[in-house]
Formats: sequence, C-alpha cells, structure tokens
Amino acid sequence: MKFATTTLLFAPLLVAADSAYEDLRLARHAKIARQAPTPASAPPPSPPATTTPPVVAIPPPPAVSLLSTNPTAVPLTQIVAGQPSPATIPLATTYTAGTVPSGLPEAPGLPSLSSIVPSNYPPLDKLPPTDSPQVKAWIAEVAASGIQIPNILPTLPGGCGTNAQAASNTTNCWWTCGGCTREDDITSCPDKMTWGLTYDDGPAFYTPNLLQYLAEQKIKSTFFTVGSRVISAPATLQAMHVEGHQISVHTWAHPPLTTLTNDEIIAELGWSRKAIKDVLGVTPNTFRPPYGDIDDRVRAIAKAMGMVPVLWTRIGPYATFDTDDFNINGGITTVQQVLVNWKNILGNATSMNTGFIVLEHDLFPQAVEAATGYILPDAIAHQPPFKIEPVITCLNKPLRDAYVETNDNKTNPPVASGGFFLSSRVSAGIIYLAVYFCSTS
Repeated sequence: MKFATTTLLFAPLLVAADSAYEDLRLARHAKIARQAPTPASAPPPSPPATTTPPVVAIPPPPAVSLLSTNPTAVPLTQIVAGQPSPATIPLATTYTAGTVPSGLPEAPGLPSLSSIVPSNYPPLDKLPPTDSPQVKAWIAEVAASGIQIPNILPTLPGGCGTNAQAASNTTNCWWTCGGCTREDDITSCPDKMTWGLTYDDGPAFYTPNLLQYLAEQKIKSTFFTVGSRVISAPATLQAMHVEGHQISVHTWAHPPLTTLTNDEIIAELGWSRKAIKDVLGVTPNTFRPPYGDIDDRVRAIAKAMGMVPVLWTRIGPYATFDTDDFNINGGITTVQQVLVNWKNILGNATSMNTGFIVLEHDLFPQAVEAATGYILPDAIAHQPPFKIEPVITCLNKPLRDAYVETNDNKTNPPVASGGFFLSSRVSAGIIYLAVYFCSTS
C-alpha cells in the first residue's frame, strides 16, 4: 500500500434537474438489488430499462486527494457501469462442519452445508408466501410477544414522492422521509473517530475479494446479508462468520419493508434470519431494513422477532453517510462521484463528537473495487487513525452479544424483553457539508 497523497481529477458529472431523479434512482435500485451479479464466465446483467430523467450539466467535482490507494487497485477508468466481469478470488479457506468462529468461542460449530437444500426455502429473490406453516408459526410468535404493532398502513412503492400523507405524518417515524429515529435505532458509534464498517446485499460473487483485503488489513466488518444470497453462497457466509465478521439480517428478497403487510414483513425477516441460523448455527439480533425503509410498524414487528435496526449516520433530512457505491453498476453514478461522497463523509465524520456508520455494498464488483482500491486505503492512512470495526464492537459490546445463542443476556438483554441496550444515543456536533443524499441500501 502506498501512503503518498494521490490527487484524483474528475470529469464533469450530470445530475437530475428535479426530484424525479431520486424516485428513479430508488426504483432502479429496488429492481437491481434482487438480482445477483453474474460470475466472470457470464456477461454482466443489463441495467433495467427506464425513462431517463431531465439532466443538467454541473461543474466538475473538486479534485479529491486520497492519502493512500491500493497498488493493485483497478484503475478508476475501468470501474464503470457494464464493465466486463472481473475474476473472483476463491475463498481462502472452505471451512468444515464443526469449525468454531475466530473470536467467538461461545458459538456452536458450523453446521454441515449438506443440510442446506434450496428447495426447503422460498423462491430466491421473491417475496416469501405468508401461508406456509413456518411463517404462520412466526406470525403467532409475534402476536404472542406482547409487543403492540401500530396500525400503520403500508406505503406505496416510490418513496416520499408517492406517499405525501405518510411522509408528513411524523408520528409514524418514517426514517426514509425526514430521518426520524427511535431510541433503539443504531445510527452511529458512541466514540469519536470510530467507524462501524458495514456492507450490504451479499454474500455475492465478489465478497471473497473484499474478505481477502479485510483479512490482509486485519479489519472486521458487519455484513447485512440477504437470505436469498445466503442460500446461494453459504460457504462464503461461513467464511465471513469464522473469520470474525458480524453477520446481520437484511431480509430475504430486499424489498422496501414499509410497502409490505405485517405478515409479509414477518416472512421477509424470518426467512433471512432462519437461513443465517441454518448456515451458521447462530441467530442475529440485529437487522438493516433495505433502503433504510423503516417506520414504527416495521420497528415493532422486528422487536417482536428479537431484532433491533441498524441504519447509518444521517446529518439532515436528505444527507446521509451513503457513498452511493451501489449505483455505479447501474450507471446512475460514477466511481469518481462515489469518492467525492466518501471525502465529504470523511469531512463530516472527523468533525463529529461521536463515531459513525457508512452505507456500502458488496453485491457488485464496482462497489468492492471502490472499497478495496480507494476508500479503505484512504481511511487506513488517516491521521489521527480511525478505529474501524463491526457495529457491535463499535458500540463497545463483545461480538457474542450480536447473536441470540451467544448473548449472555446481561449487558445486552433481548430486545423483545424491553431491555435492549445496543444503541447509544448521544448528540454529535456536525459540520454540514455536501454529503450524498438518501438511501440505497
């Protein structure tokens, strides 16, 4: 890794002229997020056809100076939409049944992958049916939990623009539209200069590339995993777990949860949680709602199922710590703009009185290449140094507190008991710089 400052000069970008761009961006992300990328032997998927929003030219972003880049980084000019699928790195180790995770001696040994039969689960990347015996059992458990589920109607697809009444109703605490949070929501780390590192939407074809770099740098992360991906790549999930990363729930098929009925939300969270338990032997007690789409109805259902939400740092109604790396693949943004977003996040993060959580992804190769080639090397070289770690440990909790089976229930009582203490709500002094808007988890 080189530690000389690298200055990157970026070409002019185009942005939408009005709010229609945001609805388009989220709609395209919703469609793409349910599709796993193809391996190197097959051509990459074509972006979904959409209507191009009105665009206007803006001045080029400022030159960005990175403190370090990875000497093996893919050149920025090659990290583009529709790029040829690069080769994936094989997992360093395929772990055998019975292996106990690093740093988590309390955990049971890994289950045998021969027990993972895809036909025992719902169709991949589709909303699970709600009339199966398994889902009916989860629905009964939620009803018996004692948690009151608010009578909030599902939202319509399309976000804030198509749900004006819901967006203006602050009593529902809809994070998507305005950034409302509740006491249990995790949005930052309590200690200054601490980065709760997270990646969404895997495990995927290029997750091993990311795992290799994290291992080289001795960094652990939190991975918010999609149930359909878990069943598709169980060996990768086991590697993540054994190597000491935190595993969390990110639904079965990646829908915006506020658009679903209560039973559909239960099915989405339940099947993702079950897939993780079947592959790892442990059950996460945290989840991240796709797109950060959460209101008090979703919170209550998750709480009744024993899970607390992890979002990401937000400094204004439309300004969040989202690199927007996901949208390189679909051509909605560029890697150059992602690095501008990263430096703006960094400028805010170093001015906060708390730590922070950033939204990044490991589903597509462009996002992984941006992380391992540029974002992580720049963060590692920063002085004073960041403490980069999983969300659970950034909250000053041991890794064992992240799972039902290993949590001793003393420092971290189960969420459904009303005693969940993962979150740390502290005020932060923040400089409002230009940080990329909204949510693309």
